Amino acid sequence: MRTNIEIDDKLMESAMAAGGFKTKREAVEAGLRMINRRKAYDALLDAFGTLHWDDSDQGWAAWRARQALQVNEAVPAGYAAAALGSLAKPRTARAAKSTPAKRGRTT
Repeated sequence: MRTNIEIDDKLMESAMAAGGFKTKREAVEAGLRMINRRKAYDALLDAFGTLHWDDSDQGWAAWRARQALQVNEAVPAGYAAAALGSLAKPRTARAAKSTPAKRGRTT
């Protein structure tokens, strides 16, 4: 989009020198990108402390059960069983494969 604006010459010169820009257009576009990035960073900072992250199956089941209770929903049977039953018992490690992997070429 073509736009004509008046910009302080000293401000433009200092911005071009500081950023190593060759043209005024590069300097202005970099400034606009920086404003957009700042807005995204502010949104991330506002979300600090509001995000829940537990990627285990038990963690998701417990979170879903808590969410259902907050909105007065019935907890789905699968979630309720996982949230209440599996949190008390730790998961067992999966058994290792009994046959070793083949190495090298097989012809």
